[in-house]
Amino acid sequence: MTVDAIIFISIGAAFGGLVNGLAGFGTGLFALGWWLHVLPPTSAVALVVILSLVSGVQGVFAVRQALNWPRLARFVIPALLGLPLGFAMLAHLNASMLKLLVGVMLALFGGFFIARPSFKRWQKDHKLADSAVGFIGGVLGALAGLSGALPTIWSALHNWQKSEQRALLQPFNVLILSIVLLGFGWRGLLDHAVWLAVAIALPSSIISAQFGIFIFQRLSESQFRQILIWLILTSGIVLVGGEVGGVLRAVTAQ
Repeated sequence: MTVDAIIFISIGAAFGGLVNGLAGFGTGLFALGWWLHVLPPTSAVALVVILSLVSGVQGVFAVRQALNWPRLARFVIPALLGLPLGFAMLAHLNASMLKLLVGVMLALFGGFFIARPSFKRWQKDHKLADSAVGFIGGVLGALAGLSGALPTIWSALHNWQKSEQRALLQPFNVLILSIVLLGFGWRGLLDHAVWLAVAIALPSSIISAQFGIFIFQRLSESQFRQILIWLILTSGIVLVGGEVGGVLRAVTAQ
């Protein structure tokens, strides 16, 4: 593995770990853009899945008392149906398309949280819509390791307590990404290069996650919210802008 690859993998792991420690999510959203510069899409997604599971298992243990099994099932069962579609799409997706997808997801995340104060939280569950969100989460989980992106926004629209949201999102992510990892293994995608990337990324991810927790404990709620919103939005705009700029340069050069 080249020096450039080691640097990009370490930087991506540091960003993903920092945001995960700070916010409790975001490993894939913030790391994938870096890793796609030096890894094929399937290897980069596999790396996201493994590191997300490492951090997610501890979170599931912490929220076990607040689990709402019927609600969790409404998301998980449709997600399982979405996994094959995500795997099929991944086989035909190149790195630029995947980076553009990640950038759009980040921008949507940031835009949602900026606009969130104007949203009226729903008091009732919307069971059919829950299932649709779970299905899309399954597709994105297999496609990019981003199973929790849409469910995070969806849960924030409801009048659920933080403990209820975490008791949905963390088990959902761990269950879906565990199956994604098994699917990657079955398809022979967890090769030596992936495990080498894991060995490179893991120390940086763990250290930066602890730093993120350290920062989180010292921020007020308003400071935390503002940092997170602008970090997400800026990262999305930069990723999308970079990919769109690359396309325009390629068209101009022809």
